[in-house]
Amino acid sequence: MIVSWDWLTDYVDLKMDHDDLVDRLTMSGLNHEGTEIVGADKAIDLEVTSNRPDCLGHIGVAREISVLYDTPMKLQFPQPPAGGKLIDDLCSVEIKSKNCFRYTARLIQGVKIGPSPDWLKDRLATIGVDSINNVVDATNYVMFEIGQPLHAFDFAKISGGKIIVRDAKKDESFVAIDHKTYSLDADMCVVADANDAAAIGGVMGGTDSEVTDSTTEVLIEAAYFDQLSVRRTARRLTLQSPSSFRFERNIDSQMLDWASRRCCELILEIAGGTLVDGCVDVGQRPPQPPVLTLRYGQLERLLGIEIPTSATNKILSDLGLNIQTIQDDAVVVEAPSWRKDLTREADLVEEVGRIYGFDKVPDDASVPMAASYRPKSDRALDRVQSVLLAAGFDEAMTPSLVPEPWSKAFSPWTDHPPLKSSQPMLGVLEKASHNIGAVDLLRRSLVPSLLEAYRINEFRSNSDIELFETAKVYLPTQGQPIPNQPLKVGLVSGRDFFFVKGIVETIVGSLSPQTQLTLEATEHGLLDPDRSGQWVIGGATLGWIGRASQAAKKLFRLRSDAVVVELDFQLLEDSMVAIAQHENQSAFQSVSRDFNFIVENSVPWDALERTVRKTGGMLLEAVDFREVFRDETKDGKTKKRILLSVTLRSGDSTLTGKEVDVVCQSIISGCEKEHAAMLLN
Repeated sequence: MIVSWDWLTDYVDLKMDHDDLVDRLTMSGLNHEGTEIVGADKAIDLEVTSNRPDCLGHIGVAREISVLYDTPMKLQFPQPPAGGKLIDDLCSVEIKSKNCFRYTARLIQGVKIGPSPDWLKDRLATIGVDSINNVVDATNYVMFEIGQPLHAFDFAKISGGKIIVRDAKKDESFVAIDHKTYSLDADMCVVADANDAAAIGGVMGGTDSEVTDSTTEVLIEAAYFDQLSVRRTARRLTLQSPSSFRFERNIDSQMLDWASRRCCELILEIAGGTLVDGCVDVGQRPPQPPVLTLRYGQLERLLGIEIPTSATNKILSDLGLNIQTIQDDAVVVEAPSWRKDLTREADLVEEVGRIYGFDKVPDDASVPMAASYRPKSDRALDRVQSVLLAAGFDEAMTPSLVPEPWSKAFSPWTDHPPLKSSQPMLGVLEKASHNIGAVDLLRRSLVPSLLEAYRINEFRSNSDIELFETAKVYLPTQGQPIPNQPLKVGLVSGRDFFFVKGIVETIVGSLSPQTQLTLEATEHGLLDPDRSGQWVIGGATLGWIGRASQAAKKLFRLRSDAVVVELDFQLLEDSMVAIAQHENQSAFQSVSRDFNFIVENSVPWDALERTVRKTGGMLLEAVDFREVFRDETKDGKTKKRILLSVTLRSGDSTLTGKEVDVVCQSIISGCEKEHAAMLLN
């Protein structure tokens, strides 16, 4: 926001020097970006945060200066003289769109369009705004004065004298005052007459109703449009304006009448004419400002310094808060309409602190602190990330939008079609996709995005590509407007399938050492059928693991093999043992035995492992895979040998040979029964 030094003097005396002013403004939250000399004036560039739309006008900045320097404001309520005609006899307004909350209109007849006076041109030039004509300049002037966007229509071009605020028609064509044609959609709000749209609500006016040299009747619009609707419209059309910038940040709806009166007053002064008596004002009334309570003790607790009660009350009053009740330990105030960011006690503490001066807080000020409770989800996420970082993985952040072929390639969590974004993603991802379609679908899996990240690293000849991501996916739900957005853990690795499999087992073991994790066979076109599986915990699907198939490598243009994993974080969190459990270590020696089973090729290792664990009983401590060996001559083409080791241990005595033999025989019998396994001696 660029403000004019001379312009500010209309509302507050600037007896301080420039450097002191910008330093104080910076310390209070309006960062000074720079100052330029424009003619005999100074253009001061201030950074206004999105929660302070009140400072997007000179009056708002002057109000800050008034409080910081304890200087009174010079602000009057405009009272433009009105003529004998009644506006209700000439003009009407109807709101048909939910994206417009309030609309006011005033009418001036007999205006003479021409150049603005030099003082007005100079002030607009200081803040970088070109002069158009006296009426348009007046609307711009008031917008940069109070922060309320305004628009002037040539009333003779409004068919029937009636303004209709409605939703745009699908593919409705609109020519804006920048002389470009835009195609609108039904989510956009327009200001129209009985025939056509005259303006895009809150964004920009149209050429058909703009003020020209032949205009003699001017209708002044001051309205309150929905901030989200304006933001969405401006971005969808790539049509930004000072008006949309302010509406997006939520204007002060109580200042509509002030801004309208001020604009009419200015037009009468510089363009002549007669103001028609009355104002058309339709829509919702401004909401009642919130009532807040500030406990004086909170100032010292949060800021670390004690601020006198009298100083606190004065700061709140100077900021425009209406003090309703002063108690011994607290003050009750009503927030001003222009400060929509004041909604809770902590906001008042910040206001008092920044005006009193954060520089007055000593470096060694002690602020009482208490240990906070970390939710289970945060602790589970820390454990998952710790395992992955220790295993050499780097965290990735990938876009949430993917093209259609990628979305179709892997969607294990839902069969519902993906949601489509109204604004496709442009830039690097679009170029990387080599025209495989618009990047406009919300991802239903992390795997496609991670494979693209893998491809980029591979293309740049990075030798070690180990990436993980914890992010949301977007799963459409039948009959629900908002998709389910679960958190998933995704991995992509250039290492061996069994190494990545061990990483997943380590993750689960770090969260819950006793949880039984199984890997079941699965089929998916993106995954190699010989190196893939579905993770299951207690009958629930945890996720998938697999080496990228040849089709996947072709789609994502990978040069080398990649192993991908996607896990459901909620199931990981639910299985986590939040408090570490102690288990006494046995003081007695363990016993190891090796088994060499001949089984069918169709018997997977994990199925055999489950059987060994089930039949090994309480004495079984560990099961370790050793190797797979095939000898077609001795065993046949359909057979394989699996060598495994088991570790047995008792917690209360040394195992005897007989006890070990009983367990081993149970394992052999179980494997023979479940898998027709034959023990090779």
